[in-house]
Amino acid sequence: MEKKEVKPTVTKSPTANTFDISEINELLKAFTKSNVNELKLEKGDFKITIKQGATAAQNLVYAAQPQAMPPAALAAPLPVAATTSSEAAKPTASNTDNLITIKSPMIGTFYRSAGPDKPTFANVGDTIEVGKVICIIEAMKLFNEIESEVKGTIVKVLVDDATPVEYDQPLFLVEPA
Repeated sequence: MEKKEVKPTVTKSPTANTFDISEINELLKAFTKSNVNELKLEKGDFKITIKQGATAAQNLVYAAQPQAMPPAALAAPLPVAATTSSEAAKPTASNTDNLITIKSPMIGTFYRSAGPDKPTFANVGDTIEVGKVICIIEAMKLFNEIESEVKGTIVKVLVDDATPVEYDQPLFLVEPA
């Protein structure tokens, strides 16, 4: 197996000892398109090893100082049956003009709740405020709470629970208040 060690020279990181999520997303995109089998990155205490061609459980190894997460988000959520297809009528072209699309800020797995026995963060018809947690995206074994940046009413959930999402993928349609 071919191994290449890469030490990044990225300078746009907010602190000297970590990568920001956009840097990690760009590195993942470039890595998946390459023929490299293993990539190791180190920046201070932050270390990432990515392997291609391994089993899913071996694919990503992450070691860094853990971020503080609420106890409910620390347990890996199990898939919950999604009801997005029946939750709302499909918006027509005439009524989507005033809707705001909330998009994924990262690559990962989308979860509507903190666990299988926990209530969903946001449902169709719910009124949301700026800063309200609307979903969780798991990226590299970290559960990131995604907060709303808009005030309004959820019109449609565009992603099924426990499915992979891409950076900038639409997640919710919101009618602004």
